[in-house]
Amino acid sequence: MIYFRSDYSQGAHPHILDALIRTNEEHTDGYALDAHSEHAAQMIKDMIGRQDCEVYMMVGGTPTNIITTAAALKPWEAAVAPRTAHIYTHECGALEATGHRVITMDGVDGKLTPELIDKAWLEYEDDHTVIPRLAYISHTTETGTVYTKAELQALRKCCDEHDMLLYLDGARLGAGLTCEDTDLTIRDIAQLTDAFYIGGTKNGLLLGEAVVIFNDYMNDHYRWMIKQKNGMLAKGRLIGVQFEALLEGGEDSVFYQIGRHENAMAKKLREGIEAAGYSFDGNSRTNQLFPILPEPLVRELEKDFFFYDWAPAENGCRVIRLVTSWGTTEDDVNAFIQALHK
Repeated sequence: MIYFRSDYSQGAHPHILDALIRTNEEHTDGYALDAHSEHAAQMIKDMIGRQDCEVYMMVGGTPTNIITTAAALKPWEAAVAPRTAHIYTHECGALEATGHRVITMDGVDGKLTPELIDKAWLEYEDDHTVIPRLAYISHTTETGTVYTKAELQALRKCCDEHDMLLYLDGARLGAGLTCEDTDLTIRDIAQLTDAFYIGGTKNGLLLGEAVVIFNDYMNDHYRWMIKQKNGMLAKGRLIGVQFEALLEGGEDSVFYQIGRHENAMAKKLREGIEAAGYSFDGNSRTNQLFPILPEPLVRELEKDFFFYDWAPAENGCRVIRLVTSWGTTEDDVNAFIQALHK
């Protein structure tokens, strides 16, 4: 079975695993108060070109999103997000369970726009409704698209006009930053958001994310929020060690290597699918692809490949989702392309 189901179906990238083995017998303080976590946090500050922030080692994407968003919102405030947003579609109502509403808008190619934020304010305008306080976006989006620098600047300007916070989910940030079609850098993100996170789980780590917070209001007693929401890992150094290994080397780090590799594999896969005569749902140029295939072909492919049967399409077709990762090989891609012609 060849896996295109997700970018976290394997364990850790060998370089990450080597770092865990090398440090395995060390004694350190717990709860991410160890030297490795502190060093990883400083590496991130240097990487983004800002020292005026706090960096927290987190266990996974959903806790990171929920804890950070809930820390930003008062009881009568809400998050505005595209309808495809992870906090709305794939986190089991976790944000709502903290008492905060997700105001969803029909995104443009999976993205939130200033016009959609303005529309949310027209719909939620007085003391009988929640206040749109935080804009939630992701890079890459749930449909594999990416924001340009100009788009993020426009969102920042709009948020400032509405006195809103801007939070970027970076679960697949490595793929977003190495995409051929983006001019957005991690330093741009650090200048234009109130908080964002660097995804590790979907970028070669066994587990772990690193959230970066610039806004003092969101930072207030953030560690208390982590503890209360069951997100504080006793062996926190496990995340710090992995981020040290992931980020060392700057532009040549494993973080960027993985992003470039999975995007290259996705490009080869996309071109092979197009050459076979099939189209796509959406306009992804990163490591998530959504080809539209006849249902009989989908059922045949399922015998040898593991992927998401995503949604029904017209004329007896199905949209499937294919995801490439650090472990995807050219042989894997070639096998899938060849299977389209059987």
